[in-house]
This record gives sequence, structure tokens and C-alpha cells, in this order.
Amino acid sequence: MFVSPAIRPAHRKVFEGVASRHEMYALFNRHSQSPFDDDRMNGTRYVGEWFEISEADHDHMFEILPPLFYRGDRFAMREFLAASVTSFFFALTIDDRSRWFHGYCDLDDRQSPDRMRAEIITRESRPVRAMSAQEKLDHIWSTTGPRVYCSFTQTRMYAFKLATK
Repeated sequence: MFVSPAIRPAHRKVFEGVASRHEMYALFNRHSQSPFDDDRMNGTRYVGEWFEISEADHDHMFEILPPLFYRGDRFAMREFLAASVTSFFFALTIDDRSRWFHGYCDLDDRQSPDRMRAEIITRESRPVRAMSAQEKLDHIWSTTGPRVYCSFTQTRMYAFKLATK
């Protein structure tokens, strides 16, 4: 399935609020029922997605396996999701508050983690934290789970109508 860049922006927040551990694992698996097409196999379906997690979950993920690498405020998981795409975990200070995030970055693009970090800081530093229509769609999609993949078109259209009201 082709997803145009207008529908799938470079970096996108896929969950509003701080994800619980259960929600975090569900978000890791949010594409588990999607078709095994080129986007899924080469990782483009995942790259750029990010969401906020708790400090405890950030630390838990750090302790699961030795990280692929650790650089100041971020680390990458040793296990790759698809091709050269892996999970990155960020510990950032935004508006004088410590916050923790997870995102998918493509290590073939050496600037991917830096761009994601900058995007998260920019997005979360907005004075008004209102969600865009695309973020609303991604949040709805993330919270509905895999049971709606059977009616993909109807669900996305319904979600779009809700998000644009």
C-alpha cells in the first residue's frame, strides 16, 4: 500500500500524553497486522513515529539489553525492527522539565536521530500543545488496536472525520 508523504509526514507523534507500559508495548506493535509490503519490510512504515513514555519505562528499556550505542541523552536498541530501523529512546529537558520519548530512526540516515530529537523538542515546546489533524488520526489509530485493520478504509475515514471536526 502506498502512503503519500502528505499523509505520512517525516516525523509524527502517534500518541497524545504519556504512554503507560501497556500502551507503550501496544504502540511498538501498532503495525503488526499491516501487510508485509515494501514499506513494512524496509522500515519506512515506522521511521519518524514517536511518543512520550515514563522515566521508569525509559530506564526499563535501557536495562533489557545492552544498547547498540548510548550518546548523552539518547540510546538505540540493539534489535532492529526492519532493515536499518531501530528504537531510539530520548531523555530530554523541555521547558525546564525532564521528559522521556521513544521513536523509530533509520540508522542508514546518520542525521535521523538528531532530526527526531529536534522535532520532538520543537513540537513539545509549542505554547499551545493542540494536536494537528494528522496527530489526531495517529492517536485514534494507535488507541484502536489491530482489531480495526479488517475495516481499514472505513476506520481511517471515520477517524479523519472525527479529527477534522
